[in-house]
Amino acid sequence: MKFPGSVLVSLLLFVGETGTALYLSSTYRSAGDRIWQALTLLFALLPCVLVQFNLVFIHRDVSRDRPLVLLLHILQLGPIVRYMEVFYIYFHAGRFEEPYVSITKKRQMPKDGHSEEVEKEVGQAEGKLFTHRSAFSRASVIQAFLGSAPQLTLQLYICVLQQEITAARGIFMVLSLLSIVYGALRCNILAIKIKYDDYDVSVKAAAYLCIFLWRSFEIATRVVVLVLFSSVLQIWVLPVVLLNFFGFFFYPWILFWQSKSPFPENIEKALTRVGTTIVLCLLTFLYAGINMFCWSAVQLKLNDPDLINKSQNWYQLAVYYMLRFIENAFLLLLWYVYKTDVYLYVCAPLLVLQLLIGYCMAILFMLVFYQFCHPCRKLFSSSISEGLLSCFKYLCFACKPPKVTAPVDKADLKSPDGIGDDAQASYKTNESQNGNPHQSVSFNA
Repeated sequence: MKFPGSVLVSLLLFVGETGTALYLSSTYRSAGDRIWQALTLLFALLPCVLVQFNLVFIHRDVSRDRPLVLLLHILQLGPIVRYMEVFYIYFHAGRFEEPYVSITKKRQMPKDGHSEEVEKEVGQAEGKLFTHRSAFSRASVIQAFLGSAPQLTLQLYICVLQQEITAARGIFMVLSLLSIVYGALRCNILAIKIKYDDYDVSVKAAAYLCIFLWRSFEIATRVVVLVLFSSVLQIWVLPVVLLNFFGFFFYPWILFWQSKSPFPENIEKALTRVGTTIVLCLLTFLYAGINMFCWSAVQLKLNDPDLINKSQNWYQLAVYYMLRFIENAFLLLLWYVYKTDVYLYVCAPLLVLQLLIGYCMAILFMLVFYQFCHPCRKLFSSSISEGLLSCFKYLCFACKPPKVTAPVDKADLKSPDGIGDDAQASYKTNESQNGNPHQSVSFNA
């Protein structure tokens, strides 16, 4: 049975980040910074509440009569309860013979064009561990993009304004960045498992390394760009953030309305139409939060029974990174133009160049992952290099100006008056020779 290492990492990041946030908010209170204290507590407690909601209503932690578990969820201790249950199951697995096992069928990765189907027995303990891993994966994504990402942006903004990085704030920002990167990594793995559910997927260490570097460069540069822009143009921060957020929030709904599909009713049998709408809104809210900072590997499709788009759309990926690169460059240009004396000792051109190169490095590691390290790349209908090449060809064709043909005067095509048959034949011969002076026939001959 596989060791639940992902559960341990999720819990350590959750506890470490929450504890550090509470300590840092107390230091803000001591210093009289009530606004920073309130925002730090908000971004620390909001994902905690959503994680408890995820564990209670989606993963049914209180589906049975368990008042103690419900109380612990109210006290924001739900992940710790689930963690204890995970390791209790893990260390007691195999001591007793399980009376019931389930048989799952998975297809192996194709070799030489052939794919074999393999049956595997899954015991009750292993099935419970799988459920716990899925719950912690979703909790890590919620914690990362609805808590850690805005928290990291806030703390870095405070560092720029106060022009100092305290030890507690530095540790907190490192934990927040690790939490975001880990959440994005779990989102990538979750997308792979959902799209290729029929296959036995094994993710290698090289793939994890590529995803980690890809997401680290992408998220770090995005956060720095937003902080730099907000430090010089505070008035325009809100329009930029709201435009990004609501654009990605309504994008799945617009596609759903265009498809004219019926309202999804099969999400959960116990949910009413209002409850289903709330769940879908929360899902698109999380989707928008992810795309604010990085590309969401899980693409929503509300007219699909699984709510996930399982097709690999290279065009959408290319358009996202092109537009995001242009946006980052534009925000950096505005920062460079309106920068204040706070950045007096900062080499602005070098910083802009480093951030743009950092984002390009993220794109490079993303290409390496999809081209060489993706565990299911043999199942792609086309590689990412082919998809991006066709996308660039399409964009170049769309941007290419249409050819303008010069109008030809019909009078020029007529034979001149007063020229005989021999001269007219000579004129036609001259035209057929493309104007070669050595082969032309003079009209005056």
